[in-house]
Amino acid sequence: MSIKFLAKDDRPREKFLLKGKNSLSDSELLAIVMGSGSKEESALELARRILASVDHNWNQLSLLSIKELMKFKGVGKVKALSIATALEIGRRRTGQDIPEKVVISNSNDAYKILESQLSDLRTEEFWGIFMNQSNKVILISQLTQGGISQSIVDIRILFKTALDHFATGIIIAHNHPSGSLKPSREDMSVTQRIKEAGKLMNIQLLDHLIITQNSYLSFSDEGLI
Repeated sequence: MSIKFLAKDDRPREKFLLKGKNSLSDSELLAIVMGSGSKEESALELARRILASVDHNWNQLSLLSIKELMKFKGVGKVKALSIATALEIGRRRTGQDIPEKVVISNSNDAYKILESQLSDLRTEEFWGIFMNQSNKVILISQLTQGGISQSIVDIRILFKTALDHFATGIIIAHNHPSGSLKPSREDMSVTQRIKEAGKLMNIQLLDHLIITQNSYLSFSDEGLI
């Protein structure tokens, strides 16, 4: 039976998108890697047959050469290369250390991260640093670009980004091309709105930095947040 005739939840790609990668069996993962089967069998059936030949052991499968993979009916050079490539990526991944995330302990730590991005710009930009519960940086992202005098952030985009990356803390920052470190009325207003919105979603606004060419102001350090 072709995969297209299976129930949507049983199609490997759709199942991945609907239920996540952990819901997939080994044969379903291999079927996605290969992309298609043959006239006689679906990618899923082909994947099951290949895995059965190596006792469902990925390490044993990785020992097969391109020529050996091509001995399976329905596996051409492209499919064999796709399988070998996926297994090689997995091998390299296991040999790499997980990079240590940067921890932000104070406003100066955040400033050092964003200084090179914001200090020399002629127009305003609005950035966010998204962190986990241990204040380790998950993501650093530019949120908006503006004009000479202001850059308004869409709070919905800010929190969508935070939710997408499971962040529990946010530091926001923008630059003042004028060189002034004094917060504007809009700076104060958007800070308060973000702080209040964060309370509803249990995502804490930890700081707001204004960055100029030579210095910065921290709302947290100044008791403005």
